[in-house]
Amino acid sequence: MELLLEREYHSSGTNGILSCRDQFICFTIELPWRKNQRMISCIPEGRYQLVLRFSDRHQWHLLVKAVPDRSLILLHKATHALKELKGCIAPVTELLAPGIGKKSVDAFDSLMLLVRSALEAKERVWLTVTNLSDRYASAAA
Repeated sequence: MELLLEREYHSSGTNGILSCRDQFICFTIELPWRKNQRMISCIPEGRYQLVLRFSDRHQWHLLVKAVPDRSLILLHKATHALKELKGCIAPVTELLAPGIGKKSVDAFDSLMLLVRSALEAKERVWLTVTNLSDRYASAAA
């Protein structure tokens, strides 16, 4: 399964649209882009494998594998990137401002249902992270 995360970058946070086969799944929030610095930046654009992971803090969630120069990048519940994230990605149902959203639990549950069904079918799950403006640039060319 291929997931696509298309981002918009702002100084106070990064907002995204997560989809699968051109079907909207949810919005996302992340930290602003700060040159991939640990704990204070969103991750670089690229293609990453997602796997299930369990921790006491987040229970079942998703791990983003093989992020350059980073470790423990997760997809988990949060509604305020600057206060709750350290490089991770949070699904939300609505964007309120750069890096701020709401109803993360609902968005996270929908995403996990989709990903778990793919993993149970023995599919690999991939996340491709791009700049939203790239879509419009290629459409205009």
